[in-house]
Amino acid sequence: MSGQMTTDKDKMAVGRLKSRPQFLAVRAGESRRGPLFLLEVLDRNDPEGEARVGFTVTKKHGNAVERNRMRRRLKEAVRLSAGFAMKPGHDYVIVARRDLLNAPFDALTRALRDRIENKPKPKRPPAGSRKS
Repeated sequence: MSGQMTTDKDKMAVGRLKSRPQFLAVRAGESRRGPLFLLEVLDRNDPEGEARVGFTVTKKHGNAVERNRMRRRLKEAVRLSAGFAMKPGHDYVIVARRDLLNAPFDALTRALRDRIENKPKPKRPPAGSRKS
């Protein structure tokens, strides 16, 4: 079996979210926005469980061919690189944006890995809202 560089231990099992209630549950978690996609993350408090991922591409982002292409690009990016960054016991939903269709693939994988690994910075309070 030459040519195989990774072992089964190196690969992290990433499950799939398939039902609507699973997707809706993840919406209660945190959101990490970006120009190519929105990443929603939910900690299931199950450190032994596998990471699970779901993909959403809405109809406003093009016809079926374009939506399927966006979904395939996201799946491949998760398979190749982002799956390793996903934490066990967490659910991830990736909501595609239109710019994903024409973005270079390496930029997509880099952005996905960064969004998964980095928590969003806390938002600053609006100006003038300081207590005296």
